[in-house]
Amino acid sequence: MNKSILCCLIVWLMPLQAVAQLSDLPIVSTDQYQSIRNSKDAKLQKRLNEKLASRPVWKKLAKDKKMSVALVDITDPTAPLYSAINGENTMYAASMPKIAILLAVFQHIHDEKIEDTPALREDLNAMIRVSSNGAATRMIEAVGGLNEVNAVLTDPRYSLYDQTHGGGLWVGKRYAKKGPRIGDPINGISHAASTMQVARFYYLLATGRLVSPEASRDMLEIMSDPGINHKFVASLNGSVDGSDIYRKSGSWRTYHADSALVWDDDWRRYILVCIVESSDGGNMLKELISVAETILRTEP
Repeated sequence: MNKSILCCLIVWLMPLQAVAQLSDLPIVSTDQYQSIRNSKDAKLQKRLNEKLASRPVWKKLAKDKKMSVALVDITDPTAPLYSAINGENTMYAASMPKIAILLAVFQHIHDEKIEDTPALREDLNAMIRVSSNGAATRMIEAVGGLNEVNAVLTDPRYSLYDQTHGGGLWVGKRYAKKGPRIGDPINGISHAASTMQVARFYYLLATGRLVSPEASRDMLEIMSDPGINHKFVASLNGSVDGSDIYRKSGSWRTYHADSALVWDDDWRRYILVCIVESSDGGNMLKELISVAETILRTEP
């Protein structure tokens, strides 16, 4: 057989995942992806426990369930390594649940219930990149209201709010002073999230399983290049390009939340989510990046 033909044949027969690992997100494969909830890694968990326990303030917040962290190593997207502190504890998360509105909009576009327009895309970008409350409220209204958003979150395809696992992502109020309020079924929180469910959102997104691979790609684009330089992003500046950070944060009074999927060309391929109730929460989240990266780089 001609050598060049043989080489082409070998490339053509390569497993899809082997090629996909070198491509941009989302990583789409025929392989069966693992559930991160069922992918707890004892070594990663031990390191996370030790790092949080070494800081007395963090340790007390975690004990009081006022600090929740989820860390997922996705170096191999088909075999995630998951660790968490209070991962299934649903907390008030301010603007972080705007990622749920993003998903609901793309689901409604896919189902041909609403039209994809330049104005809608402009609002989606403003809602995520600079956390526009006005844009978020318009997007809730575009899909038909709060119940429509939460119907997507509880849909068995996603189960991003799951009462059997502590709840999770929930949007029970417009991002406006006036309007109805529908607290989440377990805790009665208006803008709710658990770090485990937010980590699941990012993992499903990274592997092209939110709505469709094409919709996942569009959502990733909207979530990249964050427009607010604080918390996780402030810590990553200088070491990671903004196009390799997919992020949504939130703050209200003493509640601080941040979440990011970092997918860099070097060793940085992870998901980090944290929600903390503390007046110093913003600084804690900024510090958490270096702590998480130390954990990830520690030899087993």
